[in-house]
Amino acid sequence: MDIYHSFCSLKPGSSDTDFADNIGTYLDDLQEKGKIAGWRLMRRKLGLGPRELGEFHLMIEIENLAQLDDAFTLVSTRDGDIEMRHHSVNSMIDKITFALYRDFPDPHRVRGNEKF
Repeated sequence: MDIYHSFCSLKPGSSDTDFADNIGTYLDDLQEKGKIAGWRLMRRKLGLGPRELGEFHLMIEIENLAQLDDAFTLVSTRDGDIEMRHHSVNSMIDKITFALYRDFPDPHRVRGNEKF
């Protein structure tokens, strides 16, 4: 499983609950279409965490990079309902940082033959 991470803050005046609702509508749709495996939205608690990462942490689970590419392909059409849902989230975000991580060790990892 790979996890696409987004760390963000909201634009001044944006509603935190509207943001959460919009994320749910957008990502539930992508999950129902098989473009992502799952997702989770979290909020920094008690101000603990690096300020530069922002207040919200979104984790999007994907089976592999091909699934992520399929999701990006759909969203990049910038058409119809997917564009409306993407805009409803993106228009509320002030600053954002992305990261991509994988489960480790990899399930296909062979041990004992490493050269370094």
